Amino acid sequence: MNARAAVVVYGATGHTGRFVVAELRRRGFATVVSGRDAARLEALAAEWPDAVVRPATVDDAGSLDRALAGAVAVVNCAGPFAVTGGPVVEAALRAGIPYVDVAAEIEANAAMFADHAEAARKSDTPVLPAMAFYGGLGDLLATAAMGEWTAADEVHVAYGLSNWHPTAGTRAAGEVSHQRRAGRRVRFADGALQYHDDKAAVQDWLFPEPLGRRAVIAEFTMADVVTVPSHLAVPDVTTYMTVEAARDLAAADTPEPEPVDALGRSDQTFVVDVLVRAGGVERRATARGQDIYAVTAPLVVEAVQRVLDGRTRSTGLASAGAMFDAADFLRALSPYLSVELPR
Repeated sequence: MNARAAVVVYGATGHTGRFVVAELRRRGFATVVSGRDAARLEALAAEWPDAVVRPATVDDAGSLDRALAGAVAVVNCAGPFAVTGGPVVEAALRAGIPYVDVAAEIEANAAMFADHAEAARKSDTPVLPAMAFYGGLGDLLATAAMGEWTAADEVHVAYGLSNWHPTAGTRAAGEVSHQRRAGRRVRFADGALQYHDDKAAVQDWLFPEPLGRRAVIAEFTMADVVTVPSHLAVPDVTTYMTVEAARDLAAADTPEPEPVDALGRSDQTFVVDVLVRAGGVERRATARGQDIYAVTAPLVVEAVQRVLDGRTRSTGLASAGAMFDAADFLRALSPYLSVELPR
């Protein structure tokens, strides 16, 4: 391990956090595991004896500062991000180190852009919210699909999940978002987030083979409605979810993911199909892989690596598509992702 390149993972004991720690270590980064539960952190460190343990809580700024001391970056994997995002990014800005999170919460991501962009710009500190399956991957695919286009009329992001066994963290974050919206649904249309009480509509989406035609819930709105229009001139961004996966998420008795391979991944497979339209012309970009939680780890760690290497197109607070060469980034994720991009 390279002790001079220690990355703090806040929320390291969570489902996604463990994947992120494992991927950092695989790439040779020293890791500092942090979070609220000291006992769970110590148990995690027993599996990885050279990991440094630094407990911290978001209501104690001093503990966060101590957790980040001497690190080169911090990855926030601890939801709900409506609670953790602000304190952890503020600690990163005080330390002058890059901040990356895996937030899928729409409102938490919108607040990150609204509340911390100016401070990140002034300090010249990279801040990457939603660098995950939801928010990050769709943004990269949309950006790669647009290519040289500077604007588009519509972006559609369809999620073809074989199933969705949500983690406890996913359920907790979803409950926070539901409460913040007072039960309303949300869309991004006419250049703005719109809250509404319209009934969810079901339609068909023609995914690439072998998935094929599937029933999806339209306006099953995910974090892409924040990341994509944060840097692309697109007035309408719509996301879709396969009906089966949406039912899994809604059911209170759906169990958490179960590992089926040596990497700890579940048997869940996915296709993310992005369609961009401009002036009657369509472009498509698609990604396939296994386990939405596990694939977040290479997305996050590739981002950390590129930020530390200086392979960025932006500084301050930016989404994945604005910060990186999207097509190059996506191709670098093999073998975790199989991607098809416009030529």
